Amino acid sequence: MDSVLEAWEACSKIDTLFILVCCVFCWPIIPAVGLGYSGYSTRRSGLASFYPGLIAIIVCTVQWWIIGYSLAYGEGNSIIGGFEKVFHRGVLAEPIGSIPEILFSEFQLIFCATVCAIAVGGACERGRLLPLFPFCFLWSTFVYEPLAHMVWSENGFLGNIGVLDFAGGTPVHICSGASATALSIYLSYPLFRSRKSTVRTPQHLKLHRPHNSICQLLALVIIWNAWLAFDAGTTLSLNFKSVMAACVTNICAAAGALTWSCITYYESGTWSLDSTFMGAISGLVLITPSAGFVDMTTAFFIGVLGAVVCRQALRIKFTKRAAMWRWVDNGDTFATHCIGGFLGTIVTGLFAQREVAAYDGFTVIKGGVFFDGNWEQLGIQILEALIGFSWSFMGSYIIYALIDCVPGFEVLAKDSEVISGMDASQMDESLYEAQWETEADYHPFEGSVRLE
Repeated sequence: MDSVLEAWEACSKIDTLFILVCCVFCWPIIPAVGLGYSGYSTRRSGLASFYPGLIAIIVCTVQWWIIGYSLAYGEGNSIIGGFEKVFHRGVLAEPIGSIPEILFSEFQLIFCATVCAIAVGGACERGRLLPLFPFCFLWSTFVYEPLAHMVWSENGFLGNIGVLDFAGGTPVHICSGASATALSIYLSYPLFRSRKSTVRTPQHLKLHRPHNSICQLLALVIIWNAWLAFDAGTTLSLNFKSVMAACVTNICAAAGALTWSCITYYESGTWSLDSTFMGAISGLVLITPSAGFVDMTTAFFIGVLGAVVCRQALRIKFTKRAAMWRWVDNGDTFATHCIGGFLGTIVTGLFAQREVAAYDGFTVIKGGVFFDGNWEQLGIQILEALIGFSWSFMGSYIIYALIDCVPGFEVLAKDSEVISGMDASQMDESLYEAQWETEADYHPFEGSVRLE
């Protein structure tokens, strides 16, 4: 007890409070991802598209406590952490920087669960919910945590070669986008039990517009707000750099939203919430790896670039060839998170500044190409992006395929379930009462009770 209290006294109370507040603001981003997927799905699959976000919270929290934190931030080797912190043994008030280790663990858990919630969006409208429970556990263990260890731990391979990844260009966005793409592709071309089933037909889903703009609106507000806390809290202390990280995150998101929505208005003559939402997300994705390394002006132009590139990438799924190849990108994760993550990781190597990185008073980097003439950084960033994509895509595909081998865990829903909507088959609940014909004539009182 005395040692714990001594460790607590060694922590900065201001920094601890700051990161605790950031955790509170960041947590809603996980269900908000599901809310966004719900809005994008069909009316009869809205609840089943939201629920995977809750699965991610539930499973990742337990997994992180058991072994996840130890694999991501234990000593281990350059690829993966060790087992000294399983079940959070000894993870108490000992400072990580100036905050208690248990708080550091909780903050990093939110990263893990958020990435998982984005990744499982690749199964929306076609994938069954039951297989997502083991998938989230195994994916966290073998995909996210080794990648987080390689990039962010003290002895990680990518971190040691000089990768600049402030808040997760590769462990967050490339990882989630590649994982979601792997799930989507497997559902189009399953290898095992889903393929052999006579009641399951892998095919391209008909493209449709988002069914609920309110879900998109709420998701945008929550995600944008939480992202400011994500990037500011990544400094793990309250200083000028954390303030700047929040500011550049906001301007980049605004630039992306403005660019994408204006292009849509130019082409159609109307303003679009969907375009504003996608533009803001593209800006937030691109700024994530560079939020602690760039100034406001650079962040603005990064947001513009992200909106233009991600918007073009989104067009892929509307082509005839995409339909012929059964390409399904339900939550647009490939266009925004995967392509945006690649681009954000690369522009970090181009525009990172030594001066901005040092705003916290102790971070020293060589900088990027344009401001500090460090061409080597560009190669390091490209290497990180390629490793992150390959690791995430192959790992996710293999895990999903192995789960599909288990009787009763077929990942692809039955044809009848996809046609009728996933809410009825997977949840027996709905966001819309009209779906349940048996409740059409429901009366709260039996018989002919009258109220005088």
